[in-house]
Amino acid sequence: MLRPIRNAIKSALYPLYEWRIVKDLDFSKTPRHVGVILDGNRRFAKENPSPVDPKGHRRGASKIVEFLGWCDEAQVEVVTLWLLSTENFKRTPEELDGLLKIIGDTVDELCATGKWNIKAVGALDLLPPWLSEKLASLPPVIDGGVEVNVAIGYGGRREIVDAVKGYLQGKSATGATLESAANELSADEISKFLYTAGQPDPELLIRTSGEQRLGGFLLWQSALSEFYFCEAYWPDFRRVDFLRALRAYSQRHRRLGA
Repeated sequence: MLRPIRNAIKSALYPLYEWRIVKDLDFSKTPRHVGVILDGNRRFAKENPSPVDPKGHRRGASKIVEFLGWCDEAQVEVVTLWLLSTENFKRTPEELDGLLKIIGDTVDELCATGKWNIKAVGALDLLPPWLSEKLASLPPVIDGGVEVNVAIGYGGRREIVDAVKGYLQGKSATGATLESAANELSADEISKFLYTAGQPDPELLIRTSGEQRLGGFLLWQSALSEFYFCEAYWPDFRRVDFLRALRAYSQRHRRLGA
């Protein structure tokens, strides 16, 4: 009896709490690029079982459009969502197939809104042909639209390896020797071949579910990022949680390695 009452009180107070956070936010310090590790679907499902969504992935996917709307409001320019890691391919075929289907449906839903520029980042060669073909034929870029990277089959180490390979292949195509390519190799050159080439590095990385590690997410790009770890599972992630992350970021003194 007490739990419904407490929940009703919380629901009534959240708008006021959100207003207070927004009031104190300095939107001139909003991060241009926010990366998010969407973690906790399966643990959420254990606490909130559903026969139609046994692993919680569909309920997690339904949060994405709402979250991107919050990013629009906060004037974030680039969002990277980690939907599927290279490690996820170790899951059972049944769960992996279901998850890939949900990801495909989610990409279709994001494209159908016409609001955002969707870009797939990751080792797309690991994906089944139907999904890799879908990701290779995403709609054209919308002028001024928020860039949304959907990280699918993504691993930070794999990205760096692919970037170095891309650099060396580019040099080989010009007839450069291995020695000259090695001499010209630099951080700036590798950055040109990352999946996120041409985009700003993320200033803020958010991980849900209470885990306090990045797991290789944007391994290269996160060298100077601020991290925010949230206890809520991804399907439970609320606008107030996002506002708290923005507030924490705006209050930090960023020395950028100095």
